[in-house]
Amino acid sequence: MVSAPAVVIAAPASGSGKTTLATGLIGALRRAGHRVAPFKVGPDYIDPGYHGLAAGRPGRNLDPVLVGEDRVVPLYRHGAQGCDIAVVEGVMGLFDGRIDENRGDAIAEGSTAQVAGLLGAPVVLVVDARGHSQSLAALLHGFATYDSSVRLGGVILNRVGSERHEQVLRAACDRVGLPVLGALPRMAELEVPSRHLGLIPAVEHGTAATAAVDAMTELVAAHIDLRAIAALAGGSAQGPAWDPRAELAAAEHASWTALDKGSAPATTDAPSTSFDQPAATSLTRSGKGPLIAMAGGPAFTFGYAEHRELLDAAGARVVVFDPLSDELPLGTAGLVLPGGFPEEHAGELSANERLRAAVADGAAKGLPIHAECAGLLYLTRSLDGHPMAGVIDADAEFGPRLTLGYRDAVALHDSVLWRAGARVRGHEFHRTRLVRTGAENAAWGWRTTGSLAEGAVVRQVHASYLHTHPAGNPDAITRFVTAAQHFGH
Repeated sequence: MVSAPAVVIAAPASGSGKTTLATGLIGALRRAGHRVAPFKVGPDYIDPGYHGLAAGRPGRNLDPVLVGEDRVVPLYRHGAQGCDIAVVEGVMGLFDGRIDENRGDAIAEGSTAQVAGLLGAPVVLVVDARGHSQSLAALLHGFATYDSSVRLGGVILNRVGSERHEQVLRAACDRVGLPVLGALPRMAELEVPSRHLGLIPAVEHGTAATAAVDAMTELVAAHIDLRAIAALAGGSAQGPAWDPRAELAAAEHASWTALDKGSAPATTDAPSTSFDQPAATSLTRSGKGPLIAMAGGPAFTFGYAEHRELLDAAGARVVVFDPLSDELPLGTAGLVLPGGFPEEHAGELSANERLRAAVADGAAKGLPIHAECAGLLYLTRSLDGHPMAGVIDADAEFGPRLTLGYRDAVALHDSVLWRAGARVRGHEFHRTRLVRTGAENAAWGWRTTGSLAEGAVVRQVHASYLHTHPAGNPDAITRFVTAAQHFGH
């Protein structure tokens, strides 16, 4: 099967307008009759929501750091199925990625350039034109020649001040042989409201988010050469598409191989679950998998589409609920609390006392719970003074600084997700902190400026600030669904 051609939207630096351009381009191409697959490079949980509104299908992430370089093309092909073009929004500057002093490559791991190279797709460079004149030619020459594996297909001039300004910039692009695919005027009213971690999530921003996407679409349709973009799109991505069932089968095979070699999987001290053998495949065959409740709504917006797809493939029945107003779904055998902005909704979360009590009761009885970032905060005793579920012996509060970056973590204790000693790559993204913490077993250990133990493992609860990508850790899905299958038996 031929893969959909792609165009990668990149920039010299953050703040150049990639999200506005990429979202508007997705919407404009869709209006023009294309079936558009939207992607975002890196561990971003907000931009894909706007992409999804524009495309009418889920926005997805391509992150070599979290899923492994070998999964990028399969995940791309999976997400682009049924589409005739893909738009991939980059992250930071074109060559910016994970900072690793031990890596000497010109292209950083996790960078837009790396993903463009893996896909074999052309790059369109979005340049913030404010402050630029003839010297733009030198900037473009540097980006075009820095690494021969990256192919610049054209330039989009953003925030152009006047017709004369545009003429000068176009002449600069001509000097280095890069076509101008469009020029967007300065449009301050298109700025999407932001928060301490970036844009406000589309699901939380509601009708205003839809209006913003419509405005971006109109702007791009009026000022960008869509035919030239579609003609430029290309790629060399080959091989099979990512398949969640195949991933789970491979994870199961690896577990059985470990057993055959005499390295029995570790077990937790949970009262009602044994992890002495893999079980995801048998759950799929039985058709009677456990009910997994997954938190959604405005407070829990961070997640990956592949998470639910893997849970479904493992035989689980996934029900999404809103902790701001809903009760715990009847028959819940496993609970997923993803990331988001709970600190913005702490009062409403606290007011849902029936849910808080049900989660605390479930945790005490051994309910498997996977909580990341917002989920961790929800499980604490309190968040900014508002009572929470009280599962984790800690209080949380809004902090003075942003914590952001990739982490190479080691599981410090057995849990419903990982065996002790498992090595996992994750990403932190929060401005809250835990205070007055208790003595639960830590979930992770890693080194930054020093050794750090983070998160908590208590009974069948795994709670942490660390975001992981399920596609990069299918064995954790197998383990979690197994625990849910055994809950209450």
